[in-house]
Amino acid sequence: MATNDLTTREDVQDLVRQRYGEAALRVLSGNAATCCGSAPAETCCGSTTDKGSCCSDSDTISGNLYSDTEASEIPEAALLASLGCGNPTALAQLKEGETVLDLGSGGGIDVLLSARRVGPTGFVYGLDMTDEMLALAERNRAEAGAENVRFLKGHIEEIPLPDDSVDVIVSNCVINLSANKDQVIREAFRVLRPGGRFAVSDVVVDGHIPDAVRRDMEAYVGCVAGALEKEEYLDKLAAAGFVDRGIEPTRRYRFSDLEVSAIAASAIEELTPEEREALDGRIMGAFIRATKP
Repeated sequence: MATNDLTTREDVQDLVRQRYGEAALRVLSGNAATCCGSAPAETCCGSTTDKGSCCSDSDTISGNLYSDTEASEIPEAALLASLGCGNPTALAQLKEGETVLDLGSGGGIDVLLSARRVGPTGFVYGLDMTDEMLALAERNRAEAGAENVRFLKGHIEEIPLPDDSVDVIVSNCVINLSANKDQVIREAFRVLRPGGRFAVSDVVVDGHIPDAVRRDMEAYVGCVAGALEKEEYLDKLAAAGFVDRGIEPTRRYRFSDLEVSAIAASAIEELTPEEREALDGRIMGAFIRATKP
């Protein structure tokens, strides 16, 4: 795939919608999802006939994020469509009766897990811009029998909910895909109630990333090129008004992991051996916490 300058791109949403729509269609048609949102599953995970052979186990970014118990609580299609980099519902400390919003809810895995945690007195919204993912999520909701769930179509930069309407915002490797992260974080602050919690999993950078990786479209969809540097993420949260900000690494990726599933071959060819080695551990899956005062 050719590399492109992503700093002024206006079609990032179209790129993400296309790739994640394709992933949803594969699950809806009975085939496994992609490993990382870019390559066919069989190219990086081997056979997809086994439920645990790809995104739920083998892929370094999206694999082994959910426990066997969690997997048993949700439809198999929700697990197969998971393209995240963490397990925010396990770390968000959700409580009975809370209202939760999942930004970029995809096939609904984190929405359905959240719905079980907040119980019948709580409620969970899932927001996604991709029609195919919304169709898959609604099918999974019906199969799970989740009555305290509603999926919304829209963009995470313009959340279709009123001010001060949710207690917790979760998200799983989606905010880094936005071309306007400041607006996403401001919108999250707006819809949270006072005392509300921002509790998301995302890919975060800890150090310099070569320009070849930053420009790569495939790495963007694979949650790498658009990732914020750690201190920049914290600064954006502070600028929006959040307090008690923190970033906790949950998984650090080696370059060998990224070249298999998240970076185009053309971008890899531009990297020197020293740059490849320096990437080890510099890109990480992380849990980001913050509170609205």
